[in-house]
Amino acid sequence: MENTHAYQTHGLNTNEVQERKDAGKQNGISQPASKTYYQILKDNIFTLFNLLNFFIFVALMMVEAWSNLVFMAIIIANAGIGILQEMNAKRLVDKLSILTKPTIHVMRDGHKQVVDIQDIVLDDLLILESGDQVCNDAVVVFGSIEANESLLTGESDPIHKHQDAHLLSGSSVISGKCYARVEKVGKDNYATTLIQQAQVSKEQNSELMDSMNRVTRITTFMIIPLGIILFIEALWLRDDTLLTAVVSSSAALLGMLPKGLVLLTSVSLANGVTRLAKRQVLVQDLYSLETLSHVDVLCLDKTGTITDGQMKVEHMFTYGVIAHLPNKEIMGSYLRFSDDNNVTFQAMDRYFQKNQILNPIQKIPFSSLRKWSAIEFESFGTVVVGAAEKIMMKDFPIEINEYIQQGMRAIAVGFTKESVFDDQPLPELQPLMVLILSDNMRKNTKETLDYFHEEGIDTKIISGDHVETVAAIAKKAGVKNHEKFIDMSTVSDDEIGTVVEEYTIFGRVTPFQKKRIVEELQKVGHHVAMTGDGVNDLLALKAADCSIAIADGSDASKQISQVVLLNNDFTCLPDVLLEGRKVVNNVTRVAGVFFIKTIYTILLSIICVFTNTPF
Repeated sequence: MENTHAYQTHGLNTNEVQERKDAGKQNGISQPASKTYYQILKDNIFTLFNLLNFFIFVALMMVEAWSNLVFMAIIIANAGIGILQEMNAKRLVDKLSILTKPTIHVMRDGHKQVVDIQDIVLDDLLILESGDQVCNDAVVVFGSIEANESLLTGESDPIHKHQDAHLLSGSSVISGKCYARVEKVGKDNYATTLIQQAQVSKEQNSELMDSMNRVTRITTFMIIPLGIILFIEALWLRDDTLLTAVVSSSAALLGMLPKGLVLLTSVSLANGVTRLAKRQVLVQDLYSLETLSHVDVLCLDKTGTITDGQMKVEHMFTYGVIAHLPNKEIMGSYLRFSDDNNVTFQAMDRYFQKNQILNPIQKIPFSSLRKWSAIEFESFGTVVVGAAEKIMMKDFPIEINEYIQQGMRAIAVGFTKESVFDDQPLPELQPLMVLILSDNMRKNTKETLDYFHEEGIDTKIISGDHVETVAAIAKKAGVKNHEKFIDMSTVSDDEIGTVVEEYTIFGRVTPFQKKRIVEELQKVGHHVAMTGDGVNDLLALKAADCSIAIADGSDASKQISQVVLLNNDFTCLPDVLLEGRKVVNNVTRVAGVFFIKTIYTILLSIICVFTNTPF
């Protein structure tokens, strides 16, 4: 295990884990993806509508108007239906949530194990790799990583974490691999609240609910004075009995209340969530259905979304040899000691035979910002692996460019006798080889994109890959205006606002630029949905109006997204869009009936007040 025992990376044994659990030194945090039963009861029972109806109910009971209490059965039935519906939705959502329940790799009893994050105990040894989210405050005991602390600080620049460096819960691993010993658990963690917010339903602004609440507040302000005036007129001006005064006033007030409207909205959304859950779509935020129905721009990440993310090495071109050591042997040693594990390195792992011919003395993990990684070997030199245009800056081969234009990815391997540093430009490298990798297109991708186009939803492809590769994939997928592409490495921050509307395909995009693209689209009035699966998508997912994650993606992307596609297929998004529009349209139509009745009753009550007529 790469001599990790020398760094005390054996981990806790079973007895030590149990001792810490008994002492309460574990996370012990249940993190449901849906409402609790208490929240469901509270949200459906303790409402302004129910409160006003309850006061009217009490007033009628006090005058023994028993025959006029039937309306309360409707209120109870409505609340009961809402509670049962949401509980059924909760059970189904929680069942599906198990499939995306956050787990983490730890060392226990000298072996690598997978445990739920709430089972982490103090002094546990976490194994953190690219795509993982740090679930507890910890300190690095071996290895090095690049961490993204944007969810904590808002800064997207990666932070290098070496031995003895402190890791904050809530941050994400961009690249590299390390072993980190847990320093804090449970409420002691720096970002416990952030992790909980990432797991539970995120409260979102709903245009539908905001409109309902505004009408409710206006109605409530009118109900109280009108009710008092009607009661006084009946009791003192017309000398009606107390029973008649209470009954006539209550009749007017009950007519003004659009009973069950807000509850109906929640039930409709919960129904939509339940139907989508049966189609393997996990909706972690109830109101994201409504949000998605308003979307007019859909931003897609190429790898893992349009393509399935399963890459394969198709060709290898040799351009140089070092010390008569075959390039395959060099790559075998490189991959043996590399800590990178993204889909590109996984494809190379399957292609090359690993070995220990060379001895590493320094590693620089891959970064989506730099587009390269490197390992310096003892008495040999430094091998750099990365995007072809980063390694082969001069005399870029024509045949490689032809493959890129066909939608394939080109990864180059370069060599230098010098040491390289992650915070300095690369020295001139001697090219050793170029690997051509292919990425499979998902089924029904073209039909899905055609559907969005017909529905008036503009599609934009945002990727960190070479722009011509992305454009070729987009053309094959049937993306409209695929010929409008731009290399974002040539675009300054100030220019992003001017290119987002003009172009469809964005290549060589950094994580920060992905976020800026989403924000600039929102500034000009668009409702933006973003799909993604990796840590490089986190900032954009967080900024989007509706965030959609792929189940096979990183834990961090699934935790902050409102919708998770459990079958890893973005072609089911039309179902989500249709469900959202169906719910919004149905609620809007029914709301019109409620509002007409409310307005009619208010006007009639005002006439009765001015004419001193019984309601």
